[in-house]
Amino acid sequence: MSERPTGVLHVIGTPIGNMSDISDRVRESLGEVDVCYAEDTRHTGKLLARLGIRVPLRSLHAHNESSRLAEVLDRLVAGESVALVSDAGTPAVSDPGRRVVAAAHERGLTVRPVPGPSAVTAALSASGMGADRFLFAGFPPRRGGDRDRWLELVTGIDCTVVAFEAPGRLGRLLLDLAGAGLADREAVVCREMTKLHEELVRGSIARLATVYEGATVKGEVTLVISGSVTSGKGEGEAGFEGLDRAQIAAVVAELAGGGLSRRAISARLQERFGLTRNEAYRHSLTQDAGEQGD
Repeated sequence: MSERPTGVLHVIGTPIGNMSDISDRVRESLGEVDVCYAEDTRHTGKLLARLGIRVPLRSLHAHNESSRLAEVLDRLVAGESVALVSDAGTPAVSDPGRRVVAAAHERGLTVRPVPGPSAVTAALSASGMGADRFLFAGFPPRRGGDRDRWLELVTGIDCTVVAFEAPGRLGRLLLDLAGAGLADREAVVCREMTKLHEELVRGSIARLATVYEGATVKGEVTLVISGSVTSGKGEGEAGFEGLDRAQIAAVVAELAGGGLSRRAISARLQERFGLTRNEAYRHSLTQDAGEQGD
């Protein structure tokens, strides 16, 4: 007697807002599975009801994904077909699901993507910015060193960046990006894409920061940031031979004395002297050297 074939894990993308964006294949896949694991069973239950689909629902979210692993794998090994969905968009892309998908691969089980609408590609396509090479940076950390490192990553990359942000934190993020040296960089705030109150606002990060600082923002937000503009000079010292290093050091000391962070000092140096990010950062270190020599 042959062994029963293992089931298939269907990673299904669902609409990010407008339910008319759902595809025939998504309908078919959801209607054929034995069980559906959802980030929020209430949300997905409404979607299934709208589609006229009845399938058992189980929760799988950020707080229980690890504990659900064995259950999902057991179902797949037993030959069941399993759907994995998040509230909107694609599971495992800034949403739960990565551990389940990775575990299925490790067990040699079949994983089948069923694509759906994506906030990342939707925002890129409507931004007017380069999309041949881009970084998806997810949600920025809220505080501390992790946030500083995230900002350094975004400021240091020379391609388009796409990020998600909670509406109540958008203003602060734009201010932090401007303070990190990206004030003149073009960006697009994409809010409520595909929904009734869809809004795309493009401008410099400095301008967008003034628009959204203190504003009441609602809905899902995707931010697209243009790649850095190169000056044609290298990242080394050659382009800065004519600069007065003593003057730069004096400015660094003054700014540091005013309590500015190294990142903020670097941003000021870029604006005032036309330095690259890396060169401005190296000059900002002179304050440390001066303190060590006292």
